[in-house]
Amino acid sequence: MTESIQILVAAHKNVALTDLTTMYTPIQVGAALSAEMFNGFIQDNTGRNISEKNPYFNELTALYWARYNSQADVIGLVHYRRFFSFSSKKQLNDVLSQETLSDLLKNTPVIVPKKRHYWIESSESHYRHAHHNLGLDVLRDVIATRYPDYLTTYDKNMQRTSAHMFNMFIMKRPEFDAYIDWLFDILFAVESTIQPQVISWSPYEQRVYGFLSERLLDVWLDFNQVDYQEVPVTFMEKQNWLLKGTKFIARKVGFGRAEL
Repeated sequence: MTESIQILVAAHKNVALTDLTTMYTPIQVGAALSAEMFNGFIQDNTGRNISEKNPYFNELTALYWARYNSQADVIGLVHYRRFFSFSSKKQLNDVLSQETLSDLLKNTPVIVPKKRHYWIESSESHYRHAHHNLGLDVLRDVIATRYPDYLTTYDKNMQRTSAHMFNMFIMKRPEFDAYIDWLFDILFAVESTIQPQVISWSPYEQRVYGFLSERLLDVWLDFNQVDYQEVPVTFMEKQNWLLKGTKFIARKVGFGRAEL
């Protein structure tokens, strides 16, 4: 039996994605807060959804939508600016194909991006230099309370200098459902504690639950000993690595980081 595959392409603005194959489904995130419905997109505000939470959960509203509304056997999430691809070409017709993905899934239930390396700091210190401490502090408390068996794995991952980032992955249905249920149980518990403070933060920092979830994928994979295959990520827009490096150094020495 052929598995049905749905790779959601999250976007918060109306972009042209017509060169993608039918495996890819553009989804308008935060649709409940928009007066515009994007052409050729599905919206994340149908069925059971948290579309109105998009300013805080970012692309995770697409994952929540998929958990309760997609019938696909394999579900993934990419971004209109970031795709899985074995090609360095910034072209939609060169992104990961269904044929290649099907071959990969014969050997593993999960596809993730190649790890992002920080080299000189840990995942925890990188987060603390870039964001408010509150979210990370409460996240650990929630894990200790609701999933204490995961705590050692969480702490080990937070001390590593690399991680699978971007909230991008492709999973077979059993792994997807299990991960999403675990992820949102944790994030909603964090939200119930810190949301009164979050609403006063900058729009960028309000995306806290999306930032936190980037630290949780490896925890779930490691604890559950889930096999995965890494695939490179191609950025469809030019990256200003000099600017990114300058901001990184500024945060490292205490400039430009979130107010505590």
